[in-house]
Amino acid sequence: MMSLHASKKLIALMLTFLLLPLGAVAQAVEEEEGITSGTTYVVFYVDKQDAFLNGDQVKLDAAPVIKNGKTFVPAKFLGDAFGMKVEWIAEKQQIEMETPKYNIMLDLKNKSAFVNGYWFKLDQVATIVNGRLMIKLTWLSDYMDATYTYNNELRRIDVLHVRQPSGVYNPELGNSRPVAKFTFAKPSYQIGEPIKYVDLSYDPDAEGLKYEWVGKEEAFFKAGTYPITLKVSDKNGNVSSPYTRQLVIEDKIYLSKVEYPIYTKPVGGYIKTDWNTLYGNYLDLPQVPKQSVTEDKSRSLLLSDSPETFKELGILYQDSVEGKSRLYANHQNGMDKKVSFAILAKNETDEPVTIRTTNKGEVYPTIYAHLMGSEGTVDFLLNDPVSERMTIPPGETFIYKQFPDFYPAQGVNVIYDVETDGQVQFTFAVGDKVSKDMLDLPKLPFNGHIRGTFPVTGFDWKLDLSDKAMQKPLRLVIGDGKSDLFQPGYDPLRGMEVVNPGNYGTVYKIHSDKPRRMAIMLLAKGGPFRGPFKINGDMRMTPDSGVLTAFDGMIILAKTTGNEDSLDIEFSPPAGSAFPINLIFYPLDERADQ
Repeated sequence: MMSLHASKKLIALMLTFLLLPLGAVAQAVEEEEGITSGTTYVVFYVDKQDAFLNGDQVKLDAAPVIKNGKTFVPAKFLGDAFGMKVEWIAEKQQIEMETPKYNIMLDLKNKSAFVNGYWFKLDQVATIVNGRLMIKLTWLSDYMDATYTYNNELRRIDVLHVRQPSGVYNPELGNSRPVAKFTFAKPSYQIGEPIKYVDLSYDPDAEGLKYEWVGKEEAFFKAGTYPITLKVSDKNGNVSSPYTRQLVIEDKIYLSKVEYPIYTKPVGGYIKTDWNTLYGNYLDLPQVPKQSVTEDKSRSLLLSDSPETFKELGILYQDSVEGKSRLYANHQNGMDKKVSFAILAKNETDEPVTIRTTNKGEVYPTIYAHLMGSEGTVDFLLNDPVSERMTIPPGETFIYKQFPDFYPAQGVNVIYDVETDGQVQFTFAVGDKVSKDMLDLPKLPFNGHIRGTFPVTGFDWKLDLSDKAMQKPLRLVIGDGKSDLFQPGYDPLRGMEVVNPGNYGTVYKIHSDKPRRMAIMLLAKGGPFRGPFKINGDMRMTPDSGVLTAFDGMIILAKTTGNEDSLDIEFSPPAGSAFPINLIFYPLDERADQ
């Protein structure tokens, strides 16, 4: 029902029309602000094909007529004007009409009309004029929720239809339909500019909404006009009418398709790529010049990784050291029974020797190789305070570390920094049980991977990543054996010189003063990767779960603001990960603020 205010407005508008000549009707409708965009106003003249729809003059296929004192108007025209379905089904000689509340079917062949299944005699409600279906106005207006007036002097019919808003309460459903609505933060955007969608949707019943978008993108990379459509639904399944806006993309580049994810993705975010993108933009980037390279030779590295998967009991690796050293082991049980793994320490002097452990990373037996390597490295890079001491009498052997029994296919990864005040022989061994008798087990043959003692346990690289030095993207390669050489060593069990492909067990410390604003990304060029980076003291597990490969794209490790005093990255190659890897340093500007 109309409000009193709305009724007065309608009467005033109709009075205006009554006093105007035919040609002035359009102007009156255009100037009248009281009729909303959801209102349709139609003016008919009996026996004339001229009519007005919302102020625009139109030509009817058939003029309204009066028969036996009843007024008939064109059904198709009114249905279309009011946004309702009117469909002719030729094979059945039927016309179907749908209004918000009623389904109307006119059966010309059987001279019947049905409204929601109720029968009416057709000639009481309809007639045919010049082959066009005409509907009795008084009958149709009730089902179309329309109101009308008739001016006998002017033989004019005024029909007003107010479209029911989507959110109006429906007493039959006991609920309201939600309303979909949105806008854009500004009238137009550039190519590659992030689109800000402003959601204006609501549910009159405050039940929460689900959103269904069509055409919505974070950004568009081709100029043009794009339709964006939204529908929302509430928890009762009521669905809004679709709401569409046209988005204009100017022919001006804000961010390229390559730049966009780098600028907009957060730290930890994936940047999807393909091989064409990688080769065209990243793999052949210029390398960052190293201002200085310092090798850490303050301790030796005993690395036991062969046989990585052992199939018999025995000694995996053994060597003697004095002073500072690092013990590193990575092994998997390839037998069909549970076994015990231990590191034994034998005092090779005639004086007591103390072993002090200053840092460690341990992963107990697990079947997940990448988890095994990455978690051990996390513990080690955390560098939590460790103060463990063991004093071994002259000539005696103690169990330095003993691990829980591990079962077939399980493995361990361990890293220890130790300091001794005398010469100690360390033995990595696997047996049925842990005891000093493990020293009598056979030495297992080398079968690939890495084994040996290496004089270098770390690298300090100083870079210049300042605004002045870095104008374009650069890459830093780790573990390729060329720009980052593999470290040489010696395997006493084989009596030969060896190398450490991937430089496992070492720690890289990468430093730059006054770094510019940039994104730092990881490209796992060599194969599957999972491991931590320590960036300005914050630990970043990469990736958060699973493994990263070049097929996945890249991952953003960090973003600098340009206000930091320095950039410090610590990294140790995790067991189970493949090398080389590339760190991509990508300059950013004020567009990163969006």
